[in-house]
Amino acid sequence: MRVEIWSDIACPWCYIGKKRFEDGLAAFAHRDDVEIVHRSFELDPNRAKGDTAPVIDMLAKKYGRTLDEARSMEEHVASNAHAEGLGYRTEGRDHGSTFDIHRLLHLAKARGKQDELLSLAYRANFAEERSVFDPEVLVALAVEAGLDGTEAREVLADENAYADDVRADEREAAELGATGVPFFVLDRKYGVSGGQPAEVFTQALQQAWGERSPLQLIDQGDADACGPDGCAVPQG
Repeated sequence: MRVEIWSDIACPWCYIGKKRFEDGLAAFAHRDDVEIVHRSFELDPNRAKGDTAPVIDMLAKKYGRTLDEARSMEEHVASNAHAEGLGYRTEGRDHGSTFDIHRLLHLAKARGKQDELLSLAYRANFAEERSVFDPEVLVALAVEAGLDGTEAREVLADENAYADDVRADEREAAELGATGVPFFVLDRKYGVSGGQPAEVFTQALQQAWGERSPLQLIDQGDADACGPDGCAVPQG
């Protein structure tokens, strides 16, 4: 079985959803027969390279909230991350274009190191004092993931390298009906949207196993996710 996961490194629910999916996969009897492929989805595709801003400022502007309300939103997400055993910094993080990160992830895919680089990039972005919008940080992460630093630097310097692969992923997401991320496609039979609980992923894997049918969304109820208009905002 192949599971394709559309996500963006700037999406906190993708970070949380990856952990929940992995926990759900661990409880799936056929987990050793599941291939995971990570695909690109930019939440802010029109953002210029180098245009970065503090996350708190971005959230306040996007949602029309005060800075204190934006901090409260981040605390809500942080509590979900902490519940999954994940680190999460609510202050001092940047927001910017993720196109170069996606291009580097395609290099990592070609070298069999995609999941390693994605996990490191998530941790750097959400839990550590490292900005993934700094090319030197990206090269360092690539090396940590097992990639060649010179090759990673060359990819980042060539704006066309793997650009078509990123765009192809994004077109395919639109064709499948994905309007936000994380978006999980199981063997091209079922789609699961949002950072669902681990048990939902286990159930979805069991349901998709061995079946043959057109892609359909499993009725899994509301779940937090990120889309072009932003990430899920706590009510109340």
